[in-house]
Order: sequence, then C-alpha cells, then structure tokens
Amino acid sequence: MKALGDKMLLLDERKLLVEYGKKLIEKNLTKGTSGNLSIFNREKKLFAITPSGIDYFKTQIEDIVIMDLNGNVVEGNRKPSSEYNLHRFFYENRNDIDSIVHAHTVYSTILSCLRVDLPAVHYMIASAGKDIRCAEYATFGTEELAKNAYNAMIDRKAVLLSNHGVLTGGRTISEAFSILEDIEYVSELYIKAKNIGEPIIIDDKEMDKIIEKFKTYGQK
Repeated sequence: MKALGDKMLLLDERKLLVEYGKKLIEKNLTKGTSGNLSIFNREKKLFAITPSGIDYFKTQIEDIVIMDLNGNVVEGNRKPSSEYNLHRFFYENRNDIDSIVHAHTVYSTILSCLRVDLPAVHYMIASAGKDIRCAEYATFGTEELAKNAYNAMIDRKAVLLSNHGVLTGGRTISEAFSILEDIEYVSELYIKAKNIGEPIIIDDKEMDKIIEKFKTYGQK
C-alpha cells in the first residue's frame, strides 16, 4: 500500500470516487456496499474503480483499484468491483463516456425487475435520452451483461439492467451521478403515476426539441 506522499496513479480520480461513493448512500441511491463507480483517464488509458464489498464510508483512496482496458489490475491491493467488465466495455467503445455510476436505486430497479423500459413521462429524462431501455438479462459480473447493457444504451446515457439496477455514464462523474438522480426521479414519477392511471408520454418529436434545449441548459 502506498503512502499518500508516494506517487499514486489517478489520485484525483480516486478522491472523486471516495466522495461520490458516500453520496450514493447519503442520497439513498443504493444500499450497503451495492453498486460501483469508476472514472476513465483517457490520456493514460487507465480507469479507477471502487473495490468489491467495502463500505463506502470506510473506503479510502488507497482502496480504489486502477485497471487497464484489458482488465488487468495496474495498481491496488484490493479486489476490484465484480462489475469491472461492465465499466471497461463502455470505456473501450464509447468516446463520450469517461465515468460510470451503477447503483441499485429503488424505483429504477423496480422497473428493471419488471423488465420494462422507462418512457418519457417527464422531460428530465432528456439528460440521458428520449427514453431508457431495459437491457436483456445476464448474470452480474459477466461480459454478457456488459454487452447487453452497451447495446441497450446506444444513443443514451443510462440503461436499466434486468432484475439488477441502473447504470449511467457521462463525461464526468458529476454528470453521471446527476443523470442517475434524474432517472431515479423519473422512475419514481412513472411508477406512482401508474398507480393512479395511465400517464401521458411525451412524444418523440417533442423529446427531440427538449434534448436540443438541454444542450445549452445551465452554465458553461
């Protein structure tokens, strides 16, 4: 284990993963040690990922595992998240994603257990796409899961994992985390609206307009 004064690979990325892991718990977006987060350093072709089965509030920067795109551990004494293939596959194949957050959020996971897509019941879904698809089922930690998730997330920044949870991606961990919050919120709205009646879904033409407006939303 390296001392803080030593040269530790992807130190900034490590710090962010520790910070955002705690946020997952603080904002009730996952339970226990479930879920995982990673950040890809495109210049160095390495990604930092949270370790397997360690409490987010006990995770230290030295517990974060550094891996290459071949799935090899480059630095770290901990076992990486069992879903490292899921993260690696996106970094290999998506140039627009440099961070991934995977969690077992309640409402998004309910939809994943029903194996249904999340439609555009609210415009905030536009942070990830017109709608959110549910990927075909595969065992956790497998390359099959990674491929299924990737295929269902084409032209999107989020995907539901059947009987499992939700995954989001962004240029930064801040973006990926924000999308996770948006998708969980829209999932909750959809489920609660369905309890009263049949919600009206925003059509594709309007969603195209909203997605364009989102490109210039907020501060730059």
